[in-house]
Amino acid sequence: FGAGGIDSTGLGDPNDPRSQAYFQQRVGDRVLFGYDQHTVSPEGRSILTAQAGWLNANPSYAIIMEGHADEKGTREYNIALGARRAASAQQFLISQGVAPNRIRTISYGKERPVQACSDEACYAQNRRAVTVLSVGAGS
Repeated sequence: FGAGGIDSTGLGDPNDPRSQAYFQQRVGDRVLFGYDQHTVSPEGRSILTAQAGWLNANPSYAIIMEGHADEKGTREYNIALGARRAASAQQFLISQGVAPNRIRTISYGKERPVQACSDEACYAQNRRAVTVLSVGAGS
């Protein structure tokens, strides 16, 4: 499985602007957060703005917004933090015109790290919200 928790096979041509592969590779499927933060950064807003544009142009897709945390802290704290991160990204997409019924959120806390590690550069990659596409808006 890819870092976003989905298999990367069968996602279409990354050069096709309507494909899941294009979304992941060209638009970007994740935003990163600062330590113990759930506020979307300027860089995150830029990525989410691009995601919103893509989602608004491709209404047959719904999304699952996954919230993740680094390995620091308790499981319970990180589940809550991941939920706040997913909700922040969700609210930003809604503010950009994406219909709320197209977005579900889930928090994995620290349970699904991009990579297991013990240094800040690695921890920073695990503090994220990942947008996972699914076919069938509003279902």
